[in-house]
Amino acid sequence: MKLNLLDRLDKLQAPLNVLVAVLIGFIIGTGLMLVEGHNIGEAYTALFNGAFSGRFNFGGTLERFVPLLLSGLAFAISSKASVFNVGVEGQLYFGAMAAAYFGYTIVGLPSFLHITLVLLLAGLAGALWALIPGFLRAAYRVNEVCTTIMLNYVAIYFTSYIVNHLFKNPHIGVPQTPNIQESALLARILMPSRANIGVYIALGIVLFFIWLMDYTTLGYKIKTVGLNPQFATYAGFQARSIMVGAMVLSGFIGGITGAIQVLGIHGYFLDNFSKSLGFDGIMVALLARNNLKVLPFVAFFLAALKSGAVGMERFTGIPRELIGIMEAVIILFAAAEAIIVIRRRLSYQKGGAEVV
Repeated sequence: MKLNLLDRLDKLQAPLNVLVAVLIGFIIGTGLMLVEGHNIGEAYTALFNGAFSGRFNFGGTLERFVPLLLSGLAFAISSKASVFNVGVEGQLYFGAMAAAYFGYTIVGLPSFLHITLVLLLAGLAGALWALIPGFLRAAYRVNEVCTTIMLNYVAIYFTSYIVNHLFKNPHIGVPQTPNIQESALLARILMPSRANIGVYIALGIVLFFIWLMDYTTLGYKIKTVGLNPQFATYAGFQARSIMVGAMVLSGFIGGITGAIQVLGIHGYFLDNFSKSLGFDGIMVALLARNNLKVLPFVAFFLAALKSGAVGMERFTGIPRELIGIMEAVIILFAAAEAIIVIRRRLSYQKGGAEVV
C-alpha cells in the first residue's frame, strides 16, 4: 500500500481518535469528581462560565489561547521536517527579553512600526537560539530533543541573570525589567481582561504558515524532508539545510510568542514569567497531529479548559489540578495513538512502500 493512501486514512481517522481521547479524559475527570462528592452539573457549569461568561472570563480564555497557539505552531513547523523542537520555552524567553529591551530602548517610532520592529527582533532572537540545536543536528547528528531541553534551562537562567543584575527596574522589588514604551504596547480588547490584539497577530501568523507549507516550494521541501530525508536528498534537496531552516522558523515563532507576552500582557520582562507555555504547545501540536489548520481549534479548546478551571475552582472548590489530570489523560491517549501511526508508517517503509 502506498504511503499517500496511508496519509489519507490517517487524516480521516485522526479527528475520531482525538475525540475519543478527549471523551476518555472527561470520563475520568467526571469519575474523580464523583468520587470526591462534587455536583457534576455545577462543576461543568462553572467550567463553562469560567471560560466564556462575560468579557473578563472570555478575555482570559483568549489570553491563554495566543501562547498555546503560537507555541504549538512552533513545534508543528519543526516537526514537519522531522526535527522536534522541545526548546520553544527557551526561545520564548529570549524573545521576551529581546522584546523588553527593544521595547524600552527604542523611542520616537510610531506604534505600528515600533511593535513590528520589536516582534521581528524578538523572533530573530528566538531563531538564533534555535539555530544552535538545528546546526548540531544537521552537522553532527546530535539529538535535538536532548539539546533543546538542556538549552531551555540555559535560556531561563541566563535571562534570569539579566533581569536580576543587568537590566532590572531599580524601583521595583521583584526582578523585572523597566516598562516598555507605550508605543510598543499591544492594544487591549475585552477590557478589563488582559486580552489584546496579539490574538489577531497570532491568527495572522498561522494563516501565513498554512500558506507557506501548502502553497510554496519551501513548504513542499520541508514536508518532503520530514516524510523521507533519504528520498529528499536523492531528489536534490539539501535535507540537512532544510532541517536547520525548519528549526530556525520554529525558533522565530517561539521568539514572537514571548514578545507578545511582554508587549500585550505584562509590559515588561518578569523573571520566570512563563508557566511552561512552550511545553504546553507540544500538547497542542500533538493533539492536532501537527495539522496547522486544526491547531487554532485545539489551542482554543485547551485555553477554554485552563480558563474555565479557574472559575470552577473559585465557585465549586474543585481544584484546577483536576483539569490538569484530564489534560494529561487526553495527551496520554493521543500520544499512544500517534506512536501507533508512526510504527505503522515505519513498517510500510521497511516493507518497501512507495513514498509519494
